[in-house]
Amino acid sequence: MGEWGIGATSLEYAPVGFGDHHWIAVGGAGKKWFVTVADLELKGEQDSHAALRNLRGAMDTAAALRDEGHLDFVVAPLRAAGGETVRRLGPRYALSVFPFLDGTPGDFDRPWTSRDRGAVLELLAELHRQAPPASVPVLDLELSMRGLLQSALDGAIRGGRGPFAEPARTLLSGHAPAILRRVEEFDRLVEDLSRSDSAPVLTHGEPHPGNLLQCEGRHLLVDWDTVGLAPPERDLWSVALSPEDLKRYAEATGRTVNASALTLYRLRWDLEEVSIYIDWFRAPHDRSSDTEEAWQGLLETVAHLSEVSRS
Repeated sequence: MGEWGIGATSLEYAPVGFGDHHWIAVGGAGKKWFVTVADLELKGEQDSHAALRNLRGAMDTAAALRDEGHLDFVVAPLRAAGGETVRRLGPRYALSVFPFLDGTPGDFDRPWTSRDRGAVLELLAELHRQAPPASVPVLDLELSMRGLLQSALDGAIRGGRGPFAEPARTLLSGHAPAILRRVEEFDRLVEDLSRSDSAPVLTHGEPHPGNLLQCEGRHLLVDWDTVGLAPPERDLWSVALSPEDLKRYAEATGRTVNASALTLYRLRWDLEEVSIYIDWFRAPHDRSSDTEEAWQGLLETVAHLSEVSRS
């Protein structure tokens, strides 16, 4: 980590987050850094080169928002001596270094409090008003792994070496008709939104409680690897939970929230989750805390898609 000027005297694994790996590096005089190693094979891209390219675009955008846009709620990576925010580590992994912030992290499974929800809506309104840096990824409405999802629902994906491969195949086979109906609904919503003239904005992508950090009385947003140019509803569907929330956002931005777009992104989240889990379980894997969590996530998401389909 010398490219970041870090002469660490100790490195402690931090068991936080899901998918990527994290450490706390401690240097002289007790200075700390938060070190992240991203697993490029779990980023939902066609190959590691595309995953690395998109990760660099996202991290460069976060750094620009913090340094040039002066958005102090953006927990952005530090730049190495050559200006990079991401360094490749072999064929599968990539390294980023962040400032260590001594705050209270959120929890993905914790329900929103009205205070946190209001604070995040204010942050999102500020982000959505920001001019996009040149590095920002431009996002498509379509599902990122549409072909994989369709193949799995058609029963065309078999085999897989790991404890969850066959259970995942059986689960999807039993719920395929319901999920296919949700895919058809998604396609209709995409077609409707594509005909609108709403301008895209800078979006975080996953502003849920697990990506919220409370530090010195402020709310900060972490995990900017999903940042991208998209309709604002990409951020709002999980945060704006009441008419009052929507009104508050509209007053702060001058934008009217599209109810159909909220439904689209709520549905897209579930379909993308299923695709990601399928991608995990079709590859060789072992039983671990991550794969156990992924299996529970697949069970819950499939159940939700099926339940909504019947309602």
